Amino acid sequence: MSVLPLDPSSSEPPFEQLRRQVATRAASGDLAPGTRLPTVRGLAAELGLSAGTVARAYKELEADGVVVTEGRRGTFVRSGTAAGSDAAHAAATSYAAEARRLGLGLDEATRLLTDVWSR
Repeated sequence: MSVLPLDPSSSEPPFEQLRRQVATRAASGDLAPGTRLPTVRGLAAELGLSAGTVARAYKELEADGVVVTEGRRGTFVRSGTAAGSDAAHAAATSYAAEARRLGLGLDEATRLLTDVWSR
């Protein structure tokens, strides 16, 4: 698995750029279920990041259900990733319904989600 270069001028932290890239590629099928991710140290060296930065991205991907870590065997893309799951769709549907109930428009609901997401 190769990782696209991260943008050092971005206001988004490197761990989040990496997390988003892997999650997006897994959801789109670009990273097939079962794909083995590089080791934390290997990917950190490849990207010029600290191992802690890559470890944080992997930890968040695992918490999101995108990857699974199998001890010394490594970290793998989980089948049925979170972004394409029924649970993610249900959460989005619930948020949209609640935002409408509160009288919010799409722009305001999106702004609120963006604000919360970046915390």
